[in-house]
Amino acid sequence: MFLKQLEKQNPELIDFAFELHETGQILPDTYVIDLDMIHENTKKIVSEAKKYGIELLYMTKQLGRNPIIAKEIEMAGIENAVVVDYREAEVFMENNLKLGNVGHLVQIPKEFLKKIVNYGTKYFTTYSLENTRDLNDTARAVDKKQKVILKVQDTRDDIYPGQVGGFTLKELDDQFEKLKSLSNIEIVGITTFPAVLFDEKTCSYGSTSNIQTVEEAKKIFKKHNADCSVISLPSATATKSIKLIKELGGTEGEPGHSLTGTTPMHALKDLPEKPAYCYVSEISHSYNDHSYIYGGGYYRRGHLKNAIVKDGDKVHSAEVLALDNSSIDYYLELNKKFKSGLPVIMSTRTQIFVTRSTVALVRGLHKGSPKLVGLYDSQGRELPKGVK
Repeated sequence: MFLKQLEKQNPELIDFAFELHETGQILPDTYVIDLDMIHENTKKIVSEAKKYGIELLYMTKQLGRNPIIAKEIEMAGIENAVVVDYREAEVFMENNLKLGNVGHLVQIPKEFLKKIVNYGTKYFTTYSLENTRDLNDTARAVDKKQKVILKVQDTRDDIYPGQVGGFTLKELDDQFEKLKSLSNIEIVGITTFPAVLFDEKTCSYGSTSNIQTVEEAKKIFKKHNADCSVISLPSATATKSIKLIKELGGTEGEPGHSLTGTTPMHALKDLPEKPAYCYVSEISHSYNDHSYIYGGGYYRRGHLKNAIVKDGDKVHSAEVLALDNSSIDYYLELNKKFKSGLPVIMSTRTQIFVTRSTVALVRGLHKGSPKLVGLYDSQGRELPKGVK
């Protein structure tokens, strides 16, 4: 999906990824991530957000919940993280990273609430009165007051399977006074997901039907004389969508794939953010006229199509054949035959936290002094010495 852009905009990453494989520093099924490019991409997004007064919370699930990447993003100007779930919150707390929003995509289990409230997060997102009461009980027990964003959802909304949840508009209206009465909760705003998506037909960003639900929810907030200073409109937050967030009445966005220049628009256009990762594999074996490469990092929504294979001084292109949905990615299949052991590079949309891949972090590519700075698992934990 992004291979052509990577070849054009960050060939240094491809060259060093091949070198890492050839020198035995990494094994196949490794994502190689350019920390310096992430830093530059982040600075560009921050600059655009400041123009429109949009608060940013960064997300790293797609990069394997990696604390080193998180610290790089912090240094480039985004202070707080939005974590996808309680597992990611745990990794970030272990590494003393600042939490900006928890509970947005995955609510926090009751047993884990106290640990997060004690640690501290700018916002909690809750889906129901019951969940909010649990949070209130926890906050009261540790003598804290917690800012809360309410997620809203209507039957007309665009919702991904596996991500259903939120206050219906009727529930929000009927239960608002009960929510307001909670002693250790401060309701500050609304969120939905996804609020903004890329339209491939027009090659532009647009709002989803969820924005209508947010507008109705704002009226309910006003009816109940409630603070609605935070309007969180995540998905596809990038330099080219921040103006739209502002126009939609949003106050907060959550850059994720834009940090690595890998949103769907980045595959089609040259944008301020440049691609910052690639996926490395190796030819395992061939059967008839096709070669098979080691898997482990395949993401079914990633639109993986193309690969390059290095054989000595020559680099060959190949097509990656789609896997059946019933399959596990033990191997990926190429449409051509190559010698066993040759390195293969791909670049596609990923969510590393759902893979079994290794993450290799590199620096210095654009100063002529590239180096591998660490190897991590897909959950952000550094690998033991000698493990690749």
